[in-house]
Amino acid sequence: MAIEVFQDLAALPVFSPDLEEALTPAPVLALVQQVQAADGLLISSPEYVRALPGGLKNAIDWLVSREEIIQKPVALVHASHRGDDMLVDLRRVLSTVTARFNSDLFLRVPLMKESAASVLQIVSGAEVYSEAQQFLQDFAAFCRCARTA
Repeated sequence: MAIEVFQDLAALPVFSPDLEEALTPAPVLALVQQVQAADGLLISSPEYVRALPGGLKNAIDWLVSREEIIQKPVALVHASHRGDDMLVDLRRVLSTVTARFNSDLFLRVPLMKESAASVLQIVSGAEVYSEAQQFLQDFAAFCRCARTA
C-alpha cells in the first residue's frame, strides 16, 4: 500500500462554478488527477471553531460536480481527542459527494499538542501501530470491494 498526501490545498483558488470545465485552474486539475489515480481517499482534518476548515471544504467543493469522487472509497483518520462537531459535518459532506463513504471505517489517534518526537513514539507503539495497521487493511479491503462492485 502506498499513501500519497495532497500537499497543495493552499494553492487551490476559491471554488467558482465559472472556473470549471475548460477554465479549471491547474492546481485544481492536480487535485483531480491525484483523486482519480487513487484507489481510495483517506481524509484527515483539524477542527477550526468547531467546524470544517475552509481549505478542505473548498477542495471538496472543487470535486463535487466531477465524476472522480462519486464512486471513490473514502474513510476518515483523526489526530485529536476532540473535533466531534467537525467530524459530524465532514461525514455529512462526504456522504453527499461520494456513494462510497464508509463512516464505519475510522481511525482516531489523539496527537494534538504532541511534539514530533512524541508523535513518532506514540504511533510506533504496539497498540497504535496495530490499530493503524488493522485500519489500513480494512480500508484496502473496502477499496478492493468497491472496485469489483
